[in-house]
Amino acid sequence: MSSVEPGLHEDGSPQRVADLSGRPDREQAWRQFGEAQTIEEFCGSWLALQCHAIERVSGGVVVLHKPGSTLLAPVAFYPEGRRDATALAEVTDRALREGRGVILPARNPAATGAEARCQLAHPLRVDGELRGVVGLDLESRSEPRLHSAMRDLQWGSGWLEVLLRRHADPQEAMRLRLRLALDSIAALLEHRSLKDSATVFVTELATRLGCDRVSIGLLKGPRARILAVSHSGQIEQRANLLRAVEGAMDEAIDQRVAVMHPPEREGLPVVALTHAQLARESEAGGVLTLPLDSEGAAIGALTLERPPGFFFDAASVQICEAVAAVAGPIVELKRRDERSLLARHGDQGRDLWQRLVGPRHALFKLGVAAGAAALLFLTFATGEYRVAADATVEGEVQRAVSAPFNGYVREAHRRAGDTVQRAEIIARLDDRDLRLERVRLAGQREQYGKQVREAAAKHDRTRAEIVGAQLEQVAAQLEQIDEQLARVELTAPFDGVIVSGDLSQSLGTPVERGQVLFQVAPLQDFRIILKVDERDFGDVEVGQRGELAVASMTDQRFGFTVNKITAVNVVEEGRNVFRVEARLDEGVSRLRPGMEGVGKVLVDERKLVWIWTHAFTDWLRLWLWSSLP
Repeated sequence: MSSVEPGLHEDGSPQRVADLSGRPDREQAWRQFGEAQTIEEFCGSWLALQCHAIERVSGGVVVLHKPGSTLLAPVAFYPEGRRDATALAEVTDRALREGRGVILPARNPAATGAEARCQLAHPLRVDGELRGVVGLDLESRSEPRLHSAMRDLQWGSGWLEVLLRRHADPQEAMRLRLRLALDSIAALLEHRSLKDSATVFVTELATRLGCDRVSIGLLKGPRARILAVSHSGQIEQRANLLRAVEGAMDEAIDQRVAVMHPPEREGLPVVALTHAQLARESEAGGVLTLPLDSEGAAIGALTLERPPGFFFDAASVQICEAVAAVAGPIVELKRRDERSLLARHGDQGRDLWQRLVGPRHALFKLGVAAGAAALLFLTFATGEYRVAADATVEGEVQRAVSAPFNGYVREAHRRAGDTVQRAEIIARLDDRDLRLERVRLAGQREQYGKQVREAAAKHDRTRAEIVGAQLEQVAAQLEQIDEQLARVELTAPFDGVIVSGDLSQSLGTPVERGQVLFQVAPLQDFRIILKVDERDFGDVEVGQRGELAVASMTDQRFGFTVNKITAVNVVEEGRNVFRVEARLDEGVSRLRPGMEGVGKVLVDERKLVWIWTHAFTDWLRLWLWSSLP
């Protein structure tokens, strides 16, 4: 309040003696203020007292939100009979828009009228939410006295904030606090970078809670380091103030409680020495620091500083604690996302170690113990190293039965899969053309024989030699026909099974000389063809033993011995495989040529861990050798 004693102002201008003629008006305003029953009466009497206290106020207005609405409306004017707030529209709109106190100095202090007046406006907040504004129209005065008037207006606005909080709906207040918390968290999630997100977050928090500065810091080692400061893209370079803020953060983190200066009430078991020092250095009205936690561990702190004349009440502390509780895990998540790969693996290793040697996590410890035991077993235990390969059963000897001449199929007695005896007829070719040709050639032979005798009787030696040559030619053709007739019947070369060939559906079809019609394999003499992968080919040697399992008899194993390794390779299904031959240890009547399965060749005894990992390690060595210069 203004002094009533004569003297000089701080700027050297003469100080006026208080106008005693206005004292009855102030006493009446105080009486109305104490007896006010409605918001309009309370605001009207408060505005009158405020205007008398600041002095030389020509007009004022209080604008508040309408109940249940976001619209603003004037509720009190000064002087009381005045109902026009147009002159104060500019300064009040600007205060609402910027969310802070606004001073509009006189346009022309030497003039009279509107150009010689100053204007002040200050927003009204409840739990960080804008609820209204107060605007005053003053006579021209110096800049220091303008700032003094603004401080008086800020102090007096606290009465209106108390009034608004007293008349606020509890549910609406809760909704406002929740909205503030959600808006602050949304600002934290707005950007991908942690520093950018933190800057937007603290700036939003400072604007919504009426703070001069809000700082957020993270623990780096044993101490907190500032990450972002409100209303600043870069951290301020005021070293002393930064150290004071970081000290306040350390003070709150060490105690793991919210630390406030000035305290809400005296006698609380909370140390706030660093906060008091910060308040002195920054000239703040109130300082509040809240630790940021994630998964039960402190990760940093949030420090809020309010302007002179303002402190943190219980409601403000509650909303700040709610924001800090939600912000902590989000900040930690963003911090972890920005760590280097090495740091991430280091943190994961430390977490695993803590779970392993710390309390609880019994199942995890049991799993690690079981894994370690299995690893030790695999490291020192040995087993049989066997090379697996696709296998096919073939006959030891396979004979092909082919067409002896060009002809037609007449009969088909056997087909693939039938067992045959030696010399048993498998099929028969049509011999009718051959017999007709033999009859023709036999006739020619008789004719040529007669001509030879006639030439001999006439002593025609030339004629006799020519006809004799023709006779020999016909005789040779007859011999060829007889040979073909002897081979009309296709017979089995030995006791065995027909592994390929089926002419039962091809009767009457032509065949060409040399065309393979059947393949016959013996019943007891088998060989195993192994298709060994190129990666395992070097481990296979002649004389190694193995076992065969075929698809039709998966419950049986047939022993074999490798007897031949060929250098013939083929590409099958993208793999380069080599042909390895093996002989069964004993004949098996149930096996048939053409059966397929898997054969495993026993190499030697090796470590189990090598057996299960050598394929990958071999590939890795080859890849490294080809990749490195």
